[in-house]
Amino acid sequence: MYYTEIINDNSSFLYLYRKGKKLFSDNAVIYYRKNKCPFNRLGITAGKKVGNSVCRNRAKRIIRQAYRENELKLPIGFDIVIVARSSICNIKSQIFSEYLKNTLICALEKEI
Repeated sequence: MYYTEIINDNSSFLYLYRKGKKLFSDNAVIYYRKNKCPFNRLGITAGKKVGNSVCRNRAKRIIRQAYRENELKLPIGFDIVIVARSSICNIKSQIFSEYLKNTLICALEKEI
């Protein structure tokens, strides 16, 4: 990921859950908020409700690949957390990539 750092600390996740704006879909919930950094920060979560470890890891792989495909199109300077839902295990990464391209990019460009 070229312009992205990974969010690891729990306080950043909790801050985005409380203060960030939300996008809902059948496959994921996306929280985003503008930051003051010259790069994006990404966090991905898949809880136990998504399924067993195989399903959770597949969900994270799908999200990572879809983000990678759209990373250069995203505006810079945002914190993004993507929370997987159980239905994401049954789709291909191209479907989620189209969702990110159509919905997330438009929402982030409105924030600028």
